[in-house]
Amino acid sequence: MSRTLQLAEQLITRASVTPDDAGCQDIVAARLAPLGFVCETIVSGPEHFRVTNLWAKRPASAAAKAQGKTQLLVFAGHTDVVPTGPLDQWHSHPFTPSHRDGRLFGRGASDMKTSIAAFVVAAEEFVAAQPDSPLEIALLLTSDEEGPALDGTVIVCQALQARGERLDYCIVGEPTSVERTGDMIKNGRRGTMGGKLTVKGVQGHIAYPHLAKNPIHLFAPALAELTAMAWDAGNAFFQPTSWQVSNIHGGTGASNVIPGALVVDFNFRFCTESSPESLQQRLEAVLNQHGLDFDLVWTLGGRPFLTTPGTLVDAVVAAIKTETGMDTALSTTGGTSDGRFIAPYCPQVIELGPTNATIHKINENIPVADIEPLKNIYCRVLHLLHARLSA
Repeated sequence: MSRTLQLAEQLITRASVTPDDAGCQDIVAARLAPLGFVCETIVSGPEHFRVTNLWAKRPASAAAKAQGKTQLLVFAGHTDVVPTGPLDQWHSHPFTPSHRDGRLFGRGASDMKTSIAAFVVAAEEFVAAQPDSPLEIALLLTSDEEGPALDGTVIVCQALQARGERLDYCIVGEPTSVERTGDMIKNGRRGTMGGKLTVKGVQGHIAYPHLAKNPIHLFAPALAELTAMAWDAGNAFFQPTSWQVSNIHGGTGASNVIPGALVVDFNFRFCTESSPESLQQRLEAVLNQHGLDFDLVWTLGGRPFLTTPGTLVDAVVAAIKTETGMDTALSTTGGTSDGRFIAPYCPQVIELGPTNATIHKINENIPVADIEPLKNIYCRVLHLLHARLSA
């Protein structure tokens, strides 16, 4: 059994359902400290939702610092996992790693304890080969990625910014691959912004509509216009911005009452061609044009980020090609990740991890044969960035 697989299994045995780290970060810190990593635990959040974060950094050698050639690559990820779901539907216990048909089963096998294990072993192998490298390495781990994400990576990034820490590159270990580890990486993600719209009417008897004002009827023309709008055309890296309604609620439950208000929950997944401000202005303009009386509360979950081909993307693409023979695909599809919190402080952020077909599902698993190549890709990226700095 490889060291990467051993560590992945050790992490899976910890029932780290968000926000509980369950000691995963202690395991990682114990592996990294002997390599010269300075490990710092940052605890955040209210008493009933305590979040554990780990910032572990291995500084460059004094000689490299004196020459001013250092750069920092961050491996970012999360030790928390989603709840298991019904235990009786699992073929084996979710926190007891098991093997069937060449696959590793367990909650977090794909999302994302295998990536964390690969981070650690890649760092161990790189430091053994290049102990005096000008390339600094750090791990940023949180137990609040699967939760509200209020006290996790965003808190660590704010602390790093306050102390003047410079981040040059970041690899987030999210499961980005489709058929085989390395066949797809994310070089960006769309932004997310939600809204809760309350359209005001006047409640009344359904037999006397002239004495009431039906907010459902009032909103219907605006809804039709909003669903037909083209918010932008996207670009070479992003699909067009999407606006979707997730919930509509109006009424008292009685069939003979016109409701006094309609509540609409919606979400934008937006690309770099639009800004939160422009989307808000355009949507509110439609509501105003239809003469609606409304309240609207916006929640910005994260802005889009994009890393165009350059030093980090080139190194990752080359590492995947060397280790797997594949030409990886660049993609910005899918949901959000903690990359959105890192991107404002780090100019080059990509996501690369194992296959994602079973994430959050019963019987989560990944092919065992994909585990060691993932570690090798991470390690080769370190060597490529080291070679560039040392040239």
